[in-house]
Amino acid sequence: MTGEARIDKWLWAARIFKTRSIAADACKNGRVTINGVNVKPSRPLKVGEVVDVKKPPVTYSFKVLKCIEQRVGAKLVPEVYENVTDPKQYELLEMSRISGFVNRARGTGRPTKKDRRALDDFIVPVMFGFDDDDDGFDFDD
Repeated sequence: MTGEARIDKWLWAARIFKTRSIAADACKNGRVTINGVNVKPSRPLKVGEVVDVKKPPVTYSFKVLKCIEQRVGAKLVPEVYENVTDPKQYELLEMSRISGFVNRARGTGRPTKKDRRALDDFIVPVMFGFDDDDDGFDFDD
């Protein structure tokens, strides 16, 4: 074990990203920062640094406990980093999950009838100040 590791290799080895190329792309696209500074995939990482990873809608924060470049088993991950993500980020994740917004993958086509009905149930007319029997016209006057 050395005291340093490449950030893209560490992100892959610590199982934060599924592949090393995805980790490298995240670094190149500015989604990985160390101490608030965007990093290149080849930047050396040291023990004690805090790595922020943006996976919309959440920004995860990890404190480096061990610098590794070889992938480890899932049971050994707690020895590699400590998750120091702000609890508000998890609330944000939960809110986006309950909001009803369906993040459809590009190219999957139109929403199904079931999807449309779910959206209709979510967007209730009462939310906009309308009642079902009130059409907005008042002929009594």
